[in-house]
Amino acid sequence: MDKPAKDTLFQIDSVEEDFVFNEHVVEVFDDMLDRSVPFYREVIDSTARLLDCFLNRGDTVYDLGCATGTTLLEFSRLLEDRGLKFVGVDNSAPMLDKARLKTELYSKTESLSFLEEDITKIDHPEAGAFIVNYTLQFIRPLQRGDFVRQLYDNLRPGGVLLLSEKVISHDRRLNREYIAIYHRFKKKKGYSELEIAKKREALENVLIPFSIDENKTLLKNCGFKSVDTYFQWFNFASFIAVKPS
Repeated sequence: MDKPAKDTLFQIDSVEEDFVFNEHVVEVFDDMLDRSVPFYREVIDSTARLLDCFLNRGDTVYDLGCATGTTLLEFSRLLEDRGLKFVGVDNSAPMLDKARLKTELYSKTESLSFLEEDITKIDHPEAGAFIVNYTLQFIRPLQRGDFVRQLYDNLRPGGVLLLSEKVISHDRRLNREYIAIYHRFKKKKGYSELEIAKKREALENVLIPFSIDENKTLLKNCGFKSVDTYFQWFNFASFIAVKPS
């Protein structure tokens, strides 16, 4: 497959609207992930290891907010011998068009499919796992409890929710330092100060992160008993939540 188009969306003097997952974002989304999410590939690999531990043969894995399908394609490669079904769910038709094209190009249409749905109204009982990578943070805080409770109810006993998020620290100095370190990471990846500032402005009212403790409390309040952090890099973290058998 061709190398993804480079993300130059914020090489502009002003941002006219909040960040939205439109056709312009679709074309550069994979490059944006690689350059904006620290250890993105390592998180996918670690998540696949946990799926391998907890899933049964024939289980279905749902990636909610699947975007262009990159994560599911990697899972289908890493877990090829497990006989799993992978379903991507997103409400962005352009994202799903891209995902389906990539799936055809990699000859993964037998194990991988996509649904255009509102993930907050998920209804797929007996799921083996839900993947929610950098997606919950875009759902309004007051809706997150109901959303996670729906995921809990739709999981089979022993199923898992694997959640990755941008997080905040309630220690003001630590939070400032983490953000500064993250911005240095993005500069090292080739983003300019202007691009970093404009993207932060566009996301300000759209992406609302919780702290690690707030995410864990949310998961436990929705019924999950086993909740833990399996990855953290400053203001990014990944969580596993297991539904009791």
